[in-house]
Amino acid sequence: MRKYELMMIFPIEEELSKTGLEGVKAVLGEFGAEIEKEEPFGDRDLCYEIKKQTRGRFVLLVIKVNPARIVEIEGRFKLNKDVLKYLFVRIEG
Repeated sequence: MRKYELMMIFPIEEELSKTGLEGVKAVLGEFGAEIEKEEPFGDRDLCYEIKKQTRGRFVLLVIKVNPARIVEIEGRFKLNKDVLKYLFVRIEG
C-alpha cells in the first residue's frame, strides 16, 4: 500500500458536494483504501469552467491504497457526476 494525496473538486452546492464526497469515500472503501486525513480547503474560483461551474469546493484526502487499484478508482470517479475534478499525487517516503 502506498500513500497518496487526493485533491477533489466538487460543485459549490452543499448537497451536491456532500453526496459527492460520500460517493468518493464509498468508492475508496470498496477498493480497500484507508483514509488517513480529510482536510476541507473551502470554496474557490476555478481557473476555467468545468461542467458549467466557475467555483468549486476543494477537499484534500490523504489515503493509503494499493497502486494497482488507482486506475479502477479513477474509472469510478469519472462516472460520478458530483466530482468535477480529482488528482492523485504519490507521497514519497
